[in-house]
Amino acid sequence: MHKRIALAAALATAFASTLSLHAQSGEVKRTGDAKALFSSTITVGDTVYLSGIMAPVDTPADPAKGTPAIIKGDTKTQAIAAIQLIQKSLQSVGLDLGDIVQMQAFLTGDPAKGGQMDVAGWNEAYKQFFGTAQQPNKPVRATMQVAALVVPTGRIEIMVIAARHK
Repeated sequence: MHKRIALAAALATAFASTLSLHAQSGEVKRTGDAKALFSSTITVGDTVYLSGIMAPVDTPADPAKGTPAIIKGDTKTQAIAAIQLIQKSLQSVGLDLGDIVQMQAFLTGDPAKGGQMDVAGWNEAYKQFFGTAQQPNKPVRATMQVAALVVPTGRIEIMVIAARHK
């Protein structure tokens, strides 16, 4: 447990340091729904930070019935959908998947895998978009298992940092 806390603290410190460094070199632009609790994208100079992205919700939550949102599919299916959303977000600011320099993937335990994260499914999805003939660039990457995501049936949430090339 202490290793997980230390890793989370190290990642948070590295992210904050990177954001602080880039904030000195350019204007900060935030995008996203004004009603949301956080920005979906922050651009600082030539660096773009994307909030965690999951596959689209198949069935919205129903607070009146007390039912949570539902995302269908296994890790591979959800990862493909999340990467496609990441690509759309990046394209909206003039970038693409090849511009991603850092990626963090948070996976929940898959009941079909005995509660272990499905790294093989995640890697199968990832390899469709990174290190291919069409898109040879690969970001630095961290993959970790988490206890839960905001959508209980979510298997993966992905955060990325992308950079404009001069």
